[in-house]
Amino acid sequence: MTADDQLEQVHLLRRQGHTPKQIARSLGIKPAEASRLVRAAAARAEVAAPALVGCWISPTWSTGLGLGDHPDWPVHGDTTADTVGTDGLVAVLVARRHRHDKVSVCGYLADVYCLGVKNALGPMVMDELDLRSFRGEFFAGYHGEPLDAPIELAREIVFGSLAFARGLGFEPHPDFAAAEEHLGEWTGPSTITFGRDGRPLYVAGPGDNPGSVIRRLESAVGEGNYDYVAVPV
Repeated sequence: MTADDQLEQVHLLRRQGHTPKQIARSLGIKPAEASRLVRAAAARAEVAAPALVGCWISPTWSTGLGLGDHPDWPVHGDTTADTVGTDGLVAVLVARRHRHDKVSVCGYLADVYCLGVKNALGPMVMDELDLRSFRGEFFAGYHGEPLDAPIELAREIVFGSLAFARGLGFEPHPDFAAAEEHLGEWTGPSTITFGRDGRPLYVAGPGDNPGSVIRRLESAVGEGNYDYVAVPV
């Protein structure tokens, strides 16, 4: 197998959600070599990706999360006010160049406390003027303006919450597959501690099957090791 073939295989395995340790077992190589190849595949994919036009995240995205040491990440000045109904639900919007004056846009909604990627949109092609109005509509459910975010933070939120949710037994929304590539490669693991203050918190939403979710949580972490909120209808 050539070096390019190996990088392509690593790229495909990462797209399928495999961790570097799983990739090492699959390819019969050492974990350290697998981690190096994951980083190399991510760097190559980033160079090949269309230019980033903008990346935005909902203003109170960090509420309840453990962030580690990331002074370059934007944090809303007050993460406690006006968050009712949006705690734990983080919206991310990514725009990349698409020929001349057009942009290609993808949006993501991540339940960072429990369920992972709940929804995804795109890619949608529009002009930059339309992007401004679409961005306002996309974040309309949040109090405050969306924050400019580095693409690395977008990956951490989306892919990191996906990995956290998979560990609890939940898969991403089917539409995520079409929008995933817009984020670029994620090397992982996440430096964010997901869950509300480190504990899974399930907030039942419209169309959910709470009984099924709770059974999965009890199987994954055990009774008493998660929190549950039933939202009044």
